[in-house]
Amino acid sequence: MSTFDQTMTEELNLLLKFPSDSFMQGLKIHHDASNAVVNAAQRLYSKGLITQPDGGYLTDLGIDVADHARKVYSALFSKLN
Repeated sequence: MSTFDQTMTEELNLLLKFPSDSFMQGLKIHHDASNAVVNAAQRLYSKGLITQPDGGYLTDLGIDVADHARKVYSALFSKLN
């Protein structure tokens, strides 16, 4: 079985930043963002998960993946901390 590599983790973290309560809200990656965030956004755009290489909105596929990412995060997040 494979593991999440650093680039996947960066992409998942960025997907978690998109608002989950409204699909009419998006993200704008600003020029002062870290290279990791900028590159993650460009990869997500190339994969068809977001509408712009600097953020934008989640696509239908992006909505599904972000929802799964939130579920994984919620399941793995320890309530005992």
